[in-house]
Amino acid sequence: MVKLTLVGRLSDGMPLSQTPTYLTEDNEVSSLYRQKGELVLKEIAAGALTNSKMTILIDHHCFHYLIGNEVCYITLCESRYPRKLAFYYLQDLQKEFKKFDVKVVESFTKPYAFTRFDYVIGNIRKQYLDTRTQANLFKLNSDHRQDLDMVTEEFSKLISNYKTSGSEARACPVILQQESTLWSSKLLEEVALKWTPITILVIATALLLWTSIVLTEYNMLTAW
Repeated sequence: MVKLTLVGRLSDGMPLSQTPTYLTEDNEVSSLYRQKGELVLKEIAAGALTNSKMTILIDHHCFHYLIGNEVCYITLCESRYPRKLAFYYLQDLQKEFKKFDVKVVESFTKPYAFTRFDYVIGNIRKQYLDTRTQANLFKLNSDHRQDLDMVTEEFSKLISNYKTSGSEARACPVILQQESTLWSSKLLEEVALKWTPITILVIATALLLWTSIVLTEYNMLTAW
C-alpha cells in the first residue's frame, strides 16, 4: 500500500507537497516517516545519493524515489507492495507535476506550500491502492527490464553516512577557526611588537662586537 508521498525541490531540499493529511491512517506514524522522508530528500539534494531512482529499505517499509527536472518524488510503501508499481505511481506524479510552470514551483518559500498538488497526489494514489486492478496488473506484467535497473540501500546505512558527513562538516570549520585564531590573536601581535625591536638590537650589538674583535685581531697581526 502507498502510505506516504513527498514531492520536493532539489535546489534547496525543500518539500513542496505531500499526501493529504486526511488520507493518512496514523498521524503519529506518518509524521515519523515523513521526517525520515525529508532526510532522504535533503541527502539527495546534497548530492549524497546520486542515482536518479532508488529504493531505500526501512523497517517493514520501503522508500522509493524518482528524480526528474530538479524535482524529487518520494513514496513510502509497505515492503510487500510491488516496487514496479510504486515507480509507475511516481512516474504518473512526475507527468502531472510537469504541467505546472517552473516559476510557480520556484516561488514557494515555505515547506509544503504547494497544497494544490496535494490533491493531485491523493487522486493518483487512489489508482494504486489495489494492486489487482486490470490496469495495475498490466503494468506489473510489462517492461521486465525495469526490475533489473534498480539500486537498493538500507536506511540505516544512509543515516550512518549522514552522521559521518555531518560530523566532518562540523569539524572542518572548528579547525580552520582555531588556526585563524592562533595567527590573528592579539597575544601573538603583542609578542611581535614587544620582542621584534629587542631582537634587532641584540643582533646589531652582536654584529658590532664581532666586527670589533675582527678589527682588533687584524691590527695586532699587522703590527707584527
